[in-house]
Amino acid sequence: MKRFKKTSAIAFFISSVCLSSCQTTPNDLYNRIGICTSVDKAPIVQAAGGSYVEVGIAGFMKAEQSDDMWSENAAKAKACVLPISSGNGYYPGDIRLVGPDAEPDRAIRYAEVALRRAAEIGLKTVVFGSSKARSIPEGFPREKATEQFTGLCRQMAPIAEKYGITVVIEPLQKSETNFINTVLEGLDIVLAVNHPNLCVLADFFHMAREGESPESIIKAGKYLRHCHIAECENRTAPGVAGDDFRPYFKALKQIDYRGNISLECRWDDFANEAGPAIAEVKKQIHEVFDEQ
Repeated sequence: MKRFKKTSAIAFFISSVCLSSCQTTPNDLYNRIGICTSVDKAPIVQAAGGSYVEVGIAGFMKAEQSDDMWSENAAKAKACVLPISSGNGYYPGDIRLVGPDAEPDRAIRYAEVALRRAAEIGLKTVVFGSSKARSIPEGFPREKATEQFTGLCRQMAPIAEKYGITVVIEPLQKSETNFINTVLEGLDIVLAVNHPNLCVLADFFHMAREGESPESIIKAGKYLRHCHIAECENRTAPGVAGDDFRPYFKALKQIDYRGNISLECRWDDFANEAGPAIAEVKKQIHEVFDEQ
């Protein structure tokens, strides 16, 4: 009996070391896949093989409403079957971030509440897209808009640090905004601010729409902390049209990427499409990371 216990202990130790080793290797990316959706759909994401959900910040955090108004959503978040690791849709469109009507004081008050509430429910990453809020009004100098946006980020980054959150600037295609359309443009802001809690996101859909090469991922390197994925033509889920995302995954492998990947797609039948979509992403990840 003593010999059995000793052997079992050794086997357990070896398996524990192996598991720990596997968890720190780059190919565990397939365990860091989630979907942008509502909290009530988390059971579908879980059944589909996803690891987390990404919620809409503006709608869910209710940052310009009282804590009493927030409490219902906070309770929903704490009962969620999956972690709510990230959130997008940061600022509502009626808060102007750049231009002659910019509201930096309101924007910072909003950030303080939104990031505090995000931290309360365990979010680690906030996606700073907010296309309407950050778009430059016609005739307004781009240099001035860049200065305003950079200044806002400089004020916001320490707030994010206080709550243990990383804010990632999301480049968006020109049809959605006229400001920060590529990963490299987002990176320029991040480098200008130079704060560890402000980084950049790569959205493969927007990159493809803008003709931006996966090489930008490599250039972003350690400043890349989050990714979004969808097919190029109609923003369908991976596997619908057969888009090849392996060049992006190869770039992520090269930089030893440690962030998450969220499916941000259009769905016709979410309950039946989520599983095949995540399976397709995992398949392509394995094909890249298993290469010798």
